[in-house]
Amino acid sequence: MALELPDCDTILIVDDDSDVRKSLSDFLEDEGYTVTAASNGRSALDLMRGGVRPSVILLDLMMPGMDGWDFRQAQLEDPALASVPVVIVTASGFSAESIRAQFAPAAFVAKPIQPTVLLEAIDRSRRSPPQDTTVSAVPRRPEV
Repeated sequence: MALELPDCDTILIVDDDSDVRKSLSDFLEDEGYTVTAASNGRSALDLMRGGVRPSVILLDLMMPGMDGWDFRQAQLEDPALASVPVVIVTASGFSAESIRAQFAPAAFVAKPIQPTVLLEAIDRSRRSPPQDTTVSAVPRRPEV
């Protein structure tokens, strides 16, 4: 099966909060992006394995079903999906340093979202070289 290239203007939003999905979708569509949304990691994987090829994934961490950590691990383990950049968008209370330690090559935007910060993170993620998808890049849950 040939690897499909990402649609350079498509963003996949993965968040369990329907209000967040709606507001982000409206905002990003106004900015010229095509948006696809999923309410959890499992739905996002199904969309991507079904042919959706976003240029960036906006990923919440705390979701029912498949959360952000499990989604990211499954994404990195799938060669067809591993190179799609991720921006972690969460109100989890983790610092940027903690997010980097847990998710290595992923960008981070805290909720409540500052629109210019989000757009800058998306732009940086779209322009950065392919992400390191080695085993050491697999996300690590924080110790509780």
